[in-house]
Amino acid sequence: MIQTNQTHTFHIPVLGLGYSVDTPIKVSPFGISSVASIVDDEMIERMRKHHTLSNGEVFIPIPTSEPDFRSKRITAYLNLMERIIDRHFSTLQKEPFETGTDITRYFELLPDSAALKTRYLEMKAMQPGAERTALQERLRNAISKGAIDVNIMSKVDKLNKDVFGEPLDDTFSDASAALRGFANSTLTSSLVLSAGMNPRLYNYVENFPDFFPDAKGHLKKRIILKVSDFRSAFIQAKFLAKKGIWVSEFRIESGLNCGGHAFATEGYLLGPILEEFKDRKQEMLEALFSLYLPALALKGIEIASAPSTRITVQGGIGTAQEDRFLLDHYEVDATGWGSPFLLVPEVTNVDDATLKDLVSAKSDDYYVSNSSPLGVLFNNFKKSSAEKQRLERIAKGRPGSPCNKKYLVSNTEFTAEPICTASRQYQNLKIKQLQSAKLSSQEYERQYQAVTEKLCLCDGLSTSTLKKHGLLTPRENHAVSICPGPNLAWFSKVYSLDEMVKHIYGKLDLLSHVSRPNMFINELSLYVEHYRKDIEMQANDLNDKKKKYLQKFKDQLLAGIDYYRGLIPQLSQHTHAYREEMFSQLATIENQLKTYPVV
Repeated sequence: MIQTNQTHTFHIPVLGLGYSVDTPIKVSPFGISSVASIVDDEMIERMRKHHTLSNGEVFIPIPTSEPDFRSKRITAYLNLMERIIDRHFSTLQKEPFETGTDITRYFELLPDSAALKTRYLEMKAMQPGAERTALQERLRNAISKGAIDVNIMSKVDKLNKDVFGEPLDDTFSDASAALRGFANSTLTSSLVLSAGMNPRLYNYVENFPDFFPDAKGHLKKRIILKVSDFRSAFIQAKFLAKKGIWVSEFRIESGLNCGGHAFATEGYLLGPILEEFKDRKQEMLEALFSLYLPALALKGIEIASAPSTRITVQGGIGTAQEDRFLLDHYEVDATGWGSPFLLVPEVTNVDDATLKDLVSAKSDDYYVSNSSPLGVLFNNFKKSSAEKQRLERIAKGRPGSPCNKKYLVSNTEFTAEPICTASRQYQNLKIKQLQSAKLSSQEYERQYQAVTEKLCLCDGLSTSTLKKHGLLTPRENHAVSICPGPNLAWFSKVYSLDEMVKHIYGKLDLLSHVSRPNMFINELSLYVEHYRKDIEMQANDLNDKKKKYLQKFKDQLLAGIDYYRGLIPQLSQHTHAYREEMFSQLATIENQLKTYPVV
């Protein structure tokens, strides 16, 4: 069965390495699409064992000594997830339409706008009899699973060596092996490529037939690009189109108002970005198809028309009104709700202690940091046990972490082989260099903090998953890293799947007790703070190039503020008082921004 989801208008994006690694098992049978990370094959193998045994199957381990173990582990896990989901879905389809059954829950979770929901409500209103039974059968046959999509961070692509220490071919790099693991799986779904373009990885996609259309023009495996602006989306899609690879979805994510790694734009705000996608979508698709068609012809493939392309958006959405406005005004096909689902234990893998901390957290517990060894901004959580452990290690004079998985090794400043900037090895070497550099005490402290801020994410972003399922040994590090978006500060309870879905569709308001700014205002505030910090950081070394960049950044923010002034009157789902408050907030932020000089 093709796992395209035409029932719900939202999806659950990837959450860390492990937080959503088995989310498809939990929500796909109910028609909800979600994304699992396929970066950490070690954690995936342990989760494969857990789910294999839990479902009465025989577990056959794939050891690291086996050739191509990484891709084989990923393939085996994805195939297992599909088998589990298929069994659950098949059972669900046969259940009676009664209170408490999963098939009833399936339909009750649907938005009222779904055609299937309308037919379900018609069936419920019917008297028992042949006509009602016939409609029930049609409903059973009409439902579909949610997509079992997977995510690869394109830049997490370490080159590897064999058991004898000899370099392996590029096709055995981390990202390429993960891609191969997905490509060789039985799934009919999508690969979400995030964190920018990786030409080596993008070139490798065309080695797998499932990414090309069949005789009927259908794609068994699709590409989703997670992007933060139109220009980068168009560049990446053209690169792929020339290879005969079609982008089936552009998943637009706020540059700062999101979870995980944050890829800030040059001051371009989400509203204007969505407007550009809306205005230029047709132009882009025509240009892409003109590249795609001849590329397919060179491979002996002919199609009558371009495959479909979806535009979706995620990052900082918090209310049903915001969700509806994005769908209606910008004509996006769906929205993504990520961080709020960290408070839904039946959907994501958050251990009890971390869940308790998230529930009690305040706004200032969530912050954009430089913690990631990737050198990319990272949404961090002050209360996380990994952050506490980092500070304890510094206090004991032993900064840095043991480096076990090595997914993020990249630095060769002190060593021939790349090492991770969060590792104890790197931080010790770097601190010794700082100590011999004869820096002022102030400058030394600044650079010391920058070095020791780096956090181990390879272990930390998987630990909570293993803790929740009792898969960590006593000797392993139990410190948890978690990377929720700042939007989670407004949610302060543990919720059920049904409650969160009702909130998304406006049947329940989980935020009725809080005063929360609009998502566009929240993102704008984050960008202004990012701009302020950038000026502060560059104050002592501000060259002409940087001045020009900062001025352009400021100009884009001011243009975005003007755009939102024109947009606010169109927020008809909100009250007049709400819109007036938005005007006031924009004016305050604009005045604040103008006080920050570039020079």
